[in-house]
Amino acid sequence: MSEASTATETKFCKECGKTIAKKAVICPHCGCQVEETKSAQPNIVINNSNQNSNQNNNVNGGVPYGARLKNKWVSFLLCLWLGYIGAHKFYEGKIGAGILYLFTGGLFGIGWFIDTLALLFKPNPYVVY
Repeated sequence: MSEASTATETKFCKECGKTIAKKAVICPHCGCQVEETKSAQPNIVINNSNQNSNQNNNVNGGVPYGARLKNKWVSFLLCLWLGYIGAHKFYEGKIGAGILYLFTGGLFGIGWFIDTLALLFKPNPYVVY
């Protein structure tokens, strides 16, 4: 190669002053960056046209499928007066528990007492599954 062609293909490092290749970004002698890296910035287009509308499609007035609404006070009065035979359980549609209460006297009075207190703290109407 001629001296003229090598002079145009080289440059000097800004840090150490040594001759380096013209296309070099980092000096091989001192390791310093001599040129800015040229990377194309990606063209980002954000097209957010969110048209979601949340809707509750539950049937039966927001009550989950397979559930029933029961009146708290009807169930409470049935439990208070006829709880030892499971009348409130039959009202709720829990036939097996009603039969159990019927034959055990409201689970020997303990289940009747617990159900009476529990019904006082339920919302009106409450959901029975």
